[in-house]
Amino acid sequence: MKTMQKGFTLIELMIVVAIIAILAAIAIPQYQNYITKSQFSESQTVADGLKTPIVEYFNQTGGCPSITGGTGGLAAATTSYSGKYVASADVAAVGTTGCKITVTFKGTPSVSQPLNAATVTFTGTNNGGTFSWLCASGVASQYKPQACQ
Repeated sequence: MKTMQKGFTLIELMIVVAIIAILAAIAIPQYQNYITKSQFSESQTVADGLKTPIVEYFNQTGGCPSITGGTGGLAAATTSYSGKYVASADVAAVGTTGCKITVTFKGTPSVSQPLNAATVTFTGTNNGGTFSWLCASGVASQYKPQACQ
């Protein structure tokens, strides 16, 4: 008489567990990189909200506005230019040729470890009425978007 096998053998279960472990070992680091990249993109969103009023103010006065001083359309505290991952943003002059926006991330656990209290600098240079912006940061390049490499 033949007996029918019911269920899975131990080796079959071990193979399935091994496959799941391999997939998890690949997927978890990739997911963490994705999360860090998405958190980094908030710095660009905050800076983009500041760029237009800075350019307008610079074209009218020839200088950079101050967030903390509340001049030039930026009449707010530094913390109002923040977000879920960004702690603050600040504006400073770059000689007489432009302005610099410095965006600072919050500390962990609010952001992923590579962004812990990191800064991103957007340097705007006056080109005779228009500005060109350059992005720089000490964050590893694998987490930065192409525009900030």
